[in-house]
Amino acid sequence: MSFILETERLYLRHFEAEDASALHKIFSDAESMRFYPAPFTMEQTHAWISRNQGRYKADGFGLWAVCLKDTDEVIGDCGLITQIINGAAEVEIGYHINKRYWSKGFATEAALKCKEYGFQQLKKNKLVSIIAPNNIQSIRVAEKIGFTFEREENIFNKKHLIYSGTGCQS
Repeated sequence: MSFILETERLYLRHFEAEDASALHKIFSDAESMRFYPAPFTMEQTHAWISRNQGRYKADGFGLWAVCLKDTDEVIGDCGLITQIINGAAEVEIGYHINKRYWSKGFATEAALKCKEYGFQQLKKNKLVSIIAPNNIQSIRVAEKIGFTFEREENIFNKKHLIYSGTGCQS
């Protein structure tokens, strides 16, 4: 199995169909998905994996499985995804972590590595995170990786905050 990215405690890799049950534990949980229109069904989870597998081929990146090095357990997703914001294509760092692992720094650790990858490997000048206004945990992660509030936008039929960072940051 090949890793896309590696941190001290995690590795990120392409999602495989077999990851659906681990990912569905997150996507079917009402608390974890409270900033989405609704929790996902198993069919929606499979479709989500399939969309990301398509992104790996089309874009060379997508949302990857976040795995604990110690156990190989899939505890979430993190990666880069092209989003259309106000008519412009922007690359977003997105993340979901199983709530059993919240407040342990895993989202920040994975997002920092994705930020580094976006700037150094993909040569992006700017990366963003699209965050629901009440999602304090995601705002904290964005700030910890050096992103700052840029603007509000109506995306996915509701107001979101755009946090961003540029490649000239350390």
